[in-house]
Amino acid sequence: MRIARVGAAGAERPAVVAADGTLFDLSPLTDEIDAAFLGSLGSVDPSTLPVLAGPVGAAEKCRFGAPITRPGKVVGIGLNYRDHAAEAGMPLPTEPVVFLKAPTSVSGPTDDVVMLPGSTTTDYEVELGVVLGRTLRGVTDPRAALSAVAGYVLAQDVSDRALQLERGGTWTKGKSADTFCPLGPWVVTPDELGQGGPGAVRLRLTVDGDLRQDGRTSDMVFGVGELLCYSSGLMTLEAGDVVLTGTPAGVAMGRPEPRPYLRHGQVVEADGGVLGRQRTRVVDPDAPVALDEEAAAG
Repeated sequence: MRIARVGAAGAERPAVVAADGTLFDLSPLTDEIDAAFLGSLGSVDPSTLPVLAGPVGAAEKCRFGAPITRPGKVVGIGLNYRDHAAEAGMPLPTEPVVFLKAPTSVSGPTDDVVMLPGSTTTDYEVELGVVLGRTLRGVTDPRAALSAVAGYVLAQDVSDRALQLERGGTWTKGKSADTFCPLGPWVVTPDELGQGGPGAVRLRLTVDGDLRQDGRTSDMVFGVGELLCYSSGLMTLEAGDVVLTGTPAGVAMGRPEPRPYLRHGQVVEADGGVLGRQRTRVVDPDAPVALDEEAAAG
């Protein structure tokens, strides 16, 4: 099952997205995809829901918002792909590298990514996101941890590398700006991932059509169950929390000089297979406003 929020910004409605693109209205069950709803997700029967939009394929014409708008917390995991650690010139971690992103960094899968003023080191990272459906605290069995997962979501962990690495060494500082965590278009329940589960997801990312990242979650150092166990030993994970599981090789930081950091007007597209696709435009707030943009705004 695919759970989403569709509609104009600020007026999205919760919906189930069928494989053929038909949208079913979740409003009779909930006003929001929040912790309470995610905890009861297993009892939802899409066949009992009214059609929100049709006919077949209607989802292609809809705007999707972030399926989880304000998670209690967004937990990030660094250097969790073997090839990414290698390109960063760092040894494989012996235990997960954990940081936090502000919940206010969450944005939709087609919303603009707005760089921080003056930034020249804004980087992209496509990731598998894990959405919790119930509380985890001090869990040690990876299989038990996976049973608490409500679903999986395509994510980007946008990062300002100078702030992350050169301005005090606090990763959260470089990863928490508004719009730095595009999520969606939908949350897929674990059964949607097929036999390989979260360890067999292909993640791809392009910038202006140029393929930058193409990896598989099978390359992760620590699997999803292990990450949830480790994180739940550090902090309580609650329903609605999102855990980002790391990114494969290909980020701008890991490329030769001049590193291809994001610039104003570029288009970033991320693809997670069954997790869906994202298409975000990069906006530099210091960039001059083009005449056609002024006309559109006026």
